[in-house]
Amino acid sequence: MIDGAPQQTCQTRTMPAGVVGTDVGDAERDAALAAALAVLHADGVVAVPTETVYGLAARGLSPKAVAQIFAAKGRPSDNPLILHVKDLASAWPLWRFSRPAVDADRATRLAAAFWPGPLTIVALASPLVPEAVRGGLSKVAVRVPSHPFALALSAALGEPFAAPSANASGRPSPTSADDVRQSLDGRVPLIIDGGHCSRGIESSVVDVTGARPRLLRPGAISVLDLRKVLPDLDVRAPGAATHLADASPGLRHRHYAPLGGARLLPAHELVQVWDDADVGVIARSADVAALPRRGAGFCALLPDDVDGYGRELFAALYQAERAAPRRLVVVDVPTSEGWLAVRDRLLRATAE
Repeated sequence: MIDGAPQQTCQTRTMPAGVVGTDVGDAERDAALAAALAVLHADGVVAVPTETVYGLAARGLSPKAVAQIFAAKGRPSDNPLILHVKDLASAWPLWRFSRPAVDADRATRLAAAFWPGPLTIVALASPLVPEAVRGGLSKVAVRVPSHPFALALSAALGEPFAAPSANASGRPSPTSADDVRQSLDGRVPLIIDGGHCSRGIESSVVDVTGARPRLLRPGAISVLDLRKVLPDLDVRAPGAATHLADASPGLRHRHYAPLGGARLLPAHELVQVWDDADVGVIARSADVAALPRRGAGFCALLPDDVDGYGRELFAALYQAERAAPRRLVVVDVPTSEGWLAVRDRLLRATAE
């Protein structure tokens, strides 16, 4: 629930120029796919929906096309990209395994459990993968998305597409076409509108190389579910700074930050700012249950469960940008392992 902001879930959407919808019928979906393919074949970029967040897609094996991603986002060149493919068979040529019996087996088990879906697998890169995609590293990140449009695009394109989140570098990841426009207005020739993303948190990223597999980035698949497949999975603390050898996006110390910044607030301190009209608040419903209804000032109340909270977090950050309070605080969430991915985003979004 968003207080002080218009509710848009039931409103009719009007597609502005450069935006094509996918949720209105077969003919329109086919037109959206054809429009996206035309841009990609010209080595351009297009914002596309996935189940996690909207991605800024380009042909993943074309250095010229990949360069358009970095230019549009203002993304540092040493920040690697994720390649999206249609199935595991399409992923194998992108990897090489020095220990096939171990690393390839880990990849096979993860893919069987979670693909298509919000899991990214990292392994040593084959010579097919451009250095720009790898961020100059030796590994490459690959996933099979479960969103119907992203899967159809991969199949129709016939090659991998790279697709980091479709936002200006460092800003919150977009979970709707409106969020993409807000962050990348004028920098993207085409936005495919597939509605709100069903997961809202980026993919979990697992490196299958090394003595133990490592969770490089917590994401939409819980650590508990990942450990059912890889019991020896190594997990870093949320918000930990990236290491140069990590082939994963989203690990920079400051990331996902709204314009104007935000502060992470312990739940017990919320009462101190609750009736300050200059302070915008993002909190769980349970955090404010004992407080009076907030009057003036921006307030976004997100679901108490981790899946619902994750699905709405980035949208709330964009709504906060539009409301532009003098100060924005985000109430901290539980520190339990189930909240690892969400807390990682909050720590990076509020880092100094």
